[in-house]
Amino acid sequence: MAFASACCSVHMSSTCHTLLRELEKIWKDIGETEADKDRMLSELERDCLEVYRRKVEEAANTKACLHQSVAAKEAEVATLMAALGELNINSLIQPEKKSESLKEQLALVTPLIDDLRVKKDDRVRQFADVKTQIDKITSEISGYSNIINSVSSLNLEDHDLSLRNLSEYKSHLRALQKEKSERIQKVLDCVNEVHSLCGVLGMNFDRTVSDVHPNLHETSLGQSTNISTTALESLEQTISKLKTERKVRYQKLKDVAGLLFELWTLMDTTREEKSNLSRITSILRLSEADVTEPGALSWEVIQQVSTEVERLTKLKASRMKELVMKRRGELEDICYKNHIEPDPSTSADKSSAMIDSGLVDPCELLANIEAQINKAKDEASSRKDIMDRIDWWLSACEEENWLEDYNQDYRRYSGGRGAHINLKRAEQARNKVTKISIVVNTLINKTLAWEDEKQKLFLYDGVRLVSILEDYKVVRRQKEESKKRARNQKKLHDMLLSDKESVYGSKPSPRRSNSFSKTNGYRDNGHGSVTPSPRRNSTTCATPELLSTPRSNSARQNGYFKEMRRLSTVPLNFIGMAKEDTVSFSSISGSESESLPQG
Repeated sequence: MAFASACCSVHMSSTCHTLLRELEKIWKDIGETEADKDRMLSELERDCLEVYRRKVEEAANTKACLHQSVAAKEAEVATLMAALGELNINSLIQPEKKSESLKEQLALVTPLIDDLRVKKDDRVRQFADVKTQIDKITSEISGYSNIINSVSSLNLEDHDLSLRNLSEYKSHLRALQKEKSERIQKVLDCVNEVHSLCGVLGMNFDRTVSDVHPNLHETSLGQSTNISTTALESLEQTISKLKTERKVRYQKLKDVAGLLFELWTLMDTTREEKSNLSRITSILRLSEADVTEPGALSWEVIQQVSTEVERLTKLKASRMKELVMKRRGELEDICYKNHIEPDPSTSADKSSAMIDSGLVDPCELLANIEAQINKAKDEASSRKDIMDRIDWWLSACEEENWLEDYNQDYRRYSGGRGAHINLKRAEQARNKVTKISIVVNTLINKTLAWEDEKQKLFLYDGVRLVSILEDYKVVRRQKEESKKRARNQKKLHDMLLSDKESVYGSKPSPRRSNSFSKTNGYRDNGHGSVTPSPRRNSTTCATPELLSTPRSNSARQNGYFKEMRRLSTVPLNFIGMAKEDTVSFSSISGSESESLPQG
C-alpha cells in the first residue's frame, strides 16, 4: 500500500509540474507580470490548501461517525447481552480493535447485534407468552376480565430477559396453573353438590347456578368456567343455604310424617292405602345427609303428606269414638294377658257416655287411654319375671294332678302302646313337682321384693298374689296331711284284710277293679294303653289330656286362680279327694267281707 501511495504521489507531482509549466507558458503568452503571476500562484496554493483542509475535515468527521457507530454498536451489544443475561463478549472484541480499522470493527459488531436482536425478540415473545398466560389466569382467579398487555408490561422490564428470569416466570405460571386446576376441581365439586341438593329439594339447577354466575359451567365454545374467589365464595354460600333449606324441609317432613304415622296407627290404615306414601318411610329411615333421591324433599312431597294428614285428621274426628273403643279394647287385652285390673275410669261404657255427652274431648280421652296403655305395658314388663314363674307353677300343679291320677292307675306298667310315653312323662312330672315348694317360696320372695320396689301390691286379677300363694301353701300342707292319713288308713285296712285272709282264706272280689278304675278316672283306649280323662278338683280348672294340645295359658291361669280365690271357703277339697279314696277302699273291704264265708 505504501508503494502504491508513493507511485500515486509521484504521478500527481509530475502532473502538477506539467500543469504549472503549461500555466506559466500561457501566462507568458498572455504577458502577465511577475506580480500577477505571484498573486495567482498564491491564490492557487490557497485553493489547494482549502481543498486539502476540507478533505481532512471530511475524513475527520467520517472517522468520528465511525467511532460513534462502533461505540453505539458496542453499547447496544452490551445492553442486549445484559438484558439476555449472556456472558460479556467485550473480551472478544477488545484485542481486535487495535489491529482492525473502524469499518472492520463496525462490520464485526453488526452481525453480532443482529443475532442478539433476533435472540431478544424471541426471548420477548417467550416472556410475552408466559406473561399473557399468567395475566389470564390471574384475571380468572381475581375475577377481572381485563387482561394487561403483556408486551407493554415487558417493556418496563426488558432490562432482564435472562433465562433465570424466564424460569421464574414459568415457575410462577406453573403455580398458577396448579391453583387454577385445584380451583376448577373445587368449582366442579361445588357445582355437583349444588346439582345434587337442587335435585333433592326439587329446585331448578340452572336458575340456581345462574344466580351465582352465568358461566360457572361451560355452556358454549369459548366460555370458560369461572374460578374466581368470588364465585367460590358464592357457591359455598349457596351450598350452605341449600343445606339449611334441606335441614328445614327434612325436619318439616319428619314432623308431618310423624303425625301421619300416628294417624295410620290410630286409623288402622291398610297397606294398600299406605302404598301411595310408602316412599316417605324409606326417606325418613335415612339421615338428613344421606337423602339423595331426586325430589325427596321437594315442597310437592311435603304438601302431599300434609294433605294426607289433613284428610286423616278430618276422618279421625268422625271415627274418634271408634278409635277410643278400640284402644280401650287393646288396654283390656294387655291387662287381661298380664292379669292386671284396667283403670275403670275409661271403661267402654263410661267412655261412650262421655263422648256422647260431649263432656270430654275425644282426643284427650284417647290420650289418657294411650297413657294407660303405656303404663300397663311398663308394668307388664316389670311383672314378666314373676308371671313366667306363675306360669311354671300352674303348669307344675297340672302335672301334679295328672301324676296323682296316673299313680292310681293299676295298668300304668302294662306293656301296651304309649305306656313308655306315660312313664317318661310321669318321671318328668315327679321332678317338676318336687320343685313346687321351692318355686312358690321364691315367687313369694320376688313378689315381696317387687312390692317393696314399686311401693304397691302385686295384684293378680285383683287379688294379691302373696295371699294366693300363702293360701296355696296352706292347702298344699293340708293336702299332704290328708294323703298321709289316707296312706295310714290304707295300711290299716290292708292289715285288717291280711288278718281276715289268714283266718278265712283269700277270695278275689270282682268289684275291686271296677271301683278302682272309676275312682282314678282313666279309660282304656282300645289298644292296651291307658290315657287320662279330664277331671276337675279344687286347685285347677282342668287337667289336659295326655299327648293332646295344651289349652290356652291365660284360660288355664284364670280358671286356676278363680278356684284359688275360693280356697279360704273350701279348704278341705284335697282332703275330700283323699276321703274318696278311703271310701273306695272301704267299699272294697265291705264287698270282700260279704263274699267271705260266715263263721
